[in-house]
Amino acid sequence: MDVKDIKTFIAVAEELHFGRAAERLHMAQPPVSRTIRALEEELGVALFVRDTRNVRLTNAGQQFIQPARDILESFRRATRIARAADRGETGLVRMAYAGASTQVMVGLLAHESRAKLPGIVLELHSQNFADPAMSRVLNGEVDIALGRWDSIPTGISTRQLAREDLVLAVPASHPLASRTSATIRDFSAEQFIRLTAHPGSVLGDRFRRICHSAGFEPDVVQVAPDTWTAISLVAAGVGCTLTVSTVAMNINDPGVRFIRMTDSYLPVELKMAWIARPDNEAVEAVLRLSETILPSPAG
Repeated sequence: MDVKDIKTFIAVAEELHFGRAAERLHMAQPPVSRTIRALEEELGVALFVRDTRNVRLTNAGQQFIQPARDILESFRRATRIARAADRGETGLVRMAYAGASTQVMVGLLAHESRAKLPGIVLELHSQNFADPAMSRVLNGEVDIALGRWDSIPTGISTRQLAREDLVLAVPASHPLASRTSATIRDFSAEQFIRLTAHPGSVLGDRFRRICHSAGFEPDVVQVAPDTWTAISLVAAGVGCTLTVSTVAMNINDPGVRFIRMTDSYLPVELKMAWIARPDNEAVEAVLRLSETILPSPAG
């Protein structure tokens, strides 16, 4: 039994017609019939019932379909892995990212990497704030990081993944929850939830700046360790939290509404960062794939 036998069996099983199966396989009908007879002899069972008007699967044939498909898929995957290895596209690629704002992007990249770069294992590290993630790239703990940085260290390459708006997450019961946009001054009397402070936090910087520009000091009543927790606290009515538009796109919580801030603020950009190493084919392959799966915004 070889791969050609399996392909022939699957074609006949799906077409239930030797002539159509032969056309599908770009073969003459007699070799198809001979292949099926030889396969039945090797297995010691009849796979098809044939009469003058139709072809149908025996019980053994029906039970053999899925294992046959599994064999064919394993062969195809092995072929992809061998070809990827020949191109140097094998190995481990480690990626650090923040979580709520990037989960959909990471999921898309992981899915396509598994399909198109089967020789590469993508190791994912979530809940990494931007500066710690950058430090991990610099010291070699991870190969690629997703985050927001106002300054980029020497030797680091970056590509923009998204230009983001600042949005305020408010409880669905809030009097202004139906608005699509507002200024932070409209919420100066509110209680706020902020993320744990850490050096280089772009979101923390923008929160302080727009509140001070609006002439008030925010009343922070709760510090949250991550965005998922902050949004849950908003839904529970603890307060409001400033976040980014990609979070609003990725989280669907019926207890929360997102309002775009129209204040002036420095740009907020989600970026992919890495150290360029042309000799690391696995990382280069994932970076090339990301350009297709997660293209930079136009302009």
